[in-house]
Amino acid sequence: MSERDDRLFDLVRAATVHLLPADGKDGPLWGSGFFVAPGWVLTAAHVLRPYLAADRTTAFRVRGEGVDVEARLAEWLLSDPRNPKVPLAEDLALVRLTDAYPHECVWLTDRAARHSGALKACGYFPVPPEAHFRIVDAEINGHEDTYGLIIKPDVDFPSGMSGGPLLDPGTGAVVGLIKSRRTTRDGTPTEGGKAVAIAALRRFGETYREVMTAHDRWHGEEPVSETGDNWIDLQCGPAADPGAAWTPRDRRKALALLAALPQPPDEPTVKLIAKEARSGNQWPGGTPELRTWRDGHGLLYEGTTPLDPLVFLRFLRLVEAHAGARDAGSPLLAGWITKRLRHDTRRHFHAMVRDVALPDELKPPPEDHGPERVVISYPGPGEGPVVALLLDPVIGAQPVRFFWQIWYDDGDGLPEVHETDSSVHGYRPDELVQALRVPLGGLLESKDREGHPVPLEVALPAEHLDTAVHRWRFADIAALYDPGHLGARRRLVLRALERRGDPDNLWFDRWQGMAAGHRFQGWRMPPPGAADPSGYRGTGRDRIPVMCRPAGQGPGRVAMRHALNSGHAVALWHIGPHPERGACLPDCDTLHARVEKFLETLGSLAELPDRLRLVRQDISEQRTDSAWAEPLALLYDDPRRPLPGEETEPVDAP
Repeated sequence: MSERDDRLFDLVRAATVHLLPADGKDGPLWGSGFFVAPGWVLTAAHVLRPYLAADRTTAFRVRGEGVDVEARLAEWLLSDPRNPKVPLAEDLALVRLTDAYPHECVWLTDRAARHSGALKACGYFPVPPEAHFRIVDAEINGHEDTYGLIIKPDVDFPSGMSGGPLLDPGTGAVVGLIKSRRTTRDGTPTEGGKAVAIAALRRFGETYREVMTAHDRWHGEEPVSETGDNWIDLQCGPAADPGAAWTPRDRRKALALLAALPQPPDEPTVKLIAKEARSGNQWPGGTPELRTWRDGHGLLYEGTTPLDPLVFLRFLRLVEAHAGARDAGSPLLAGWITKRLRHDTRRHFHAMVRDVALPDELKPPPEDHGPERVVISYPGPGEGPVVALLLDPVIGAQPVRFFWQIWYDDGDGLPEVHETDSSVHGYRPDELVQALRVPLGGLLESKDREGHPVPLEVALPAEHLDTAVHRWRFADIAALYDPGHLGARRRLVLRALERRGDPDNLWFDRWQGMAAGHRFQGWRMPPPGAADPSGYRGTGRDRIPVMCRPAGQGPGRVAMRHALNSGHAVALWHIGPHPERGACLPDCDTLHARVEKFLETLGSLAELPDRLRLVRQDISEQRTDSAWAEPLALLYDDPRRPLPGEETEPVDAP
């Protein structure tokens, strides 16, 4: 072990703490944690769950080397604190000190890639009457799900270290958090431990932004520990030409300057700037959540090796241009880019930094000088991102319950599974909003672009198409200027779950005919003689079925089934009550007349979802002349982007 490693371990020990009851009496410690920013401790959620599940405001103590202070839970990722089994992606908690207290903070990696290979597991374990700090050699030899790190089976660490940091000695950065030690059966080890990659912090959303801003500003001030050391100084190695390598000191300065800027407006902006900085080249692997400019900086690596300094300077120049275009430019950042560029002796390459220009799609939108509202076309294949939620009924469940699955299509390739329901029994309809608040609400928030919320597709079996998804609301409290309901906030459409997989000819041909049109009319469904499905097939391509009754029961269910079997891909219907067998009410004629007038506003089929969203927005703003559309649902089932097929491979049942 080198002297440099010893000094680095001293720093991580100074930043690592253990958690215990508020009275501070020595006894069984709850677990470990570590300081990630002034006043902020990161730990595992399962460490706190047994003591805070009943009352999240309970105070407790944080104790470490020279630290003994009261703290409270600020936020955790747990979706169900009552569940003793904590999923990997939810096993993080942020703790806030109740009073200011001087302490060391770890350096958190900014790299997007998950760690593999050797590292050090750090934390506290009980040796009554005290808790003792320990560093254990460990190795990551596998990954699990999106954020999981698998610790090699021959590694053993004592109870109490859960929540402690995983330090990569090679880069001098903390890359993860200990989740669990290995388990045994009959005295024989059965598996290694597990850990959570530090990238899972991004799931805290706005709190993550706050913490990382504080982290980068603190390190940017170049603090010195009691031993005279600094995290970044211990990461720096000798370089023949410092200008030709992006050093840890460069990274520290760049991230501190980025932390002083306004946060990026959305994730796609960070992604576009990072890709532009890489001259259009995609980074290896998938794209993680991009909440901050720091996260974009973390895409500019190949493995653990930073790309050429000119790529980083190009990224910084683009970020500064984005901020400057919004009257938030940073003379300090612009000046440092110029200064750092002078240290690079490759003068003939400097133009790739100096002459970089902000892409048109990242320039501020023109000011709105009139009442006309812009209508955003619904994306077809390769035309933009879409989030899809599949709700699959649990077989035999009474009352009905659903399993859920979330897919994301970024418009650049094939859709990918974002998250899958891991429950055993699924969720009742009234439980879905709470269950999806974090996985779906968080994904939508992260993928929204400034002024362009990502569309949401919800796939349901035909008998459940009356589910009022457009009334769902993930935010308990919405800003006054931001409609909180899904249907008012974004383009929201329903799809038929039965149509998974490759489309049939009837469906595809009808869609092609409608997509080529520019004028549309309503077609009253079910028509007279609805029992004969031939009438559904013969409907003109400019006709959109409109129903003044629910689609999931009685004649409406029969009509919707005929429409789907006849290739109809678009339909509008009223999810509210309707006489089961009786004649239509006067309100039905009013609805059909209003829908007819609404359809006259369409210039293309792709305008329909956003036109309906604008009407829903008017409803949320209490405009009574739009109230007729509140119970209206929209089927918009594009066969060019079919829903993923059902799994055909054997799976393990619970």
